[in-house]
Amino acid sequence: MSVSRIVGVAGSLRRGSLNAALLRAAIELAPEGLEIEPGSIRDIPLYDGDLESSTGIPDAVSRLKDQIAAADGWLIVTPEYNNSMPGVFKNAVDWLSRPSGDNVRVFGGKPVAVIGASPGGFGTIMSQAAWLPVLRSLGMRPWFGSPLHVSRAHKAFDEEGRLVDPSVQERLVRFLEGFREFIG
Repeated sequence: MSVSRIVGVAGSLRRGSLNAALLRAAIELAPEGLEIEPGSIRDIPLYDGDLESSTGIPDAVSRLKDQIAAADGWLIVTPEYNNSMPGVFKNAVDWLSRPSGDNVRVFGGKPVAVIGASPGGFGTIMSQAAWLPVLRSLGMRPWFGSPLHVSRAHKAFDEEGRLVDPSVQERLVRFLEGFREFIG
């Protein structure tokens, strides 16, 4: 079996992020034939066209762009803030799409899947839906298999951020197996 290599990026900067914990669980539970390499948005500054003009693309952006471009797919692990995607994560994608001439190399036709965890009762349904127009405009190929919205996520993880809910673990593995098959 060939191995598909994907980049997983959690869209929160908080140290105790439930979504960073979900990404760590995905890395740990990745099925045979799927390798998940973590990426980070932590050092990406606020997008500023003047900054781009004067100093170019920041190193943190270039590193993540190259990481995504080299991967077979991208796993977005998104929080939900005010019924939408987090601004810090959208900001990172705005930087990743610069300069626009590089979008085909980084995003063009690349398989992408979106998951997320939230302490609320609806998981990250609205945030995941908000990502779809962005992914479409970048020319990505979203996977619409069995969705993974981890609601009441503070109960699914222990104090150290380990995924301890067996039902969520099982759903995560099924999700990752489906995404691996979609990548091909």
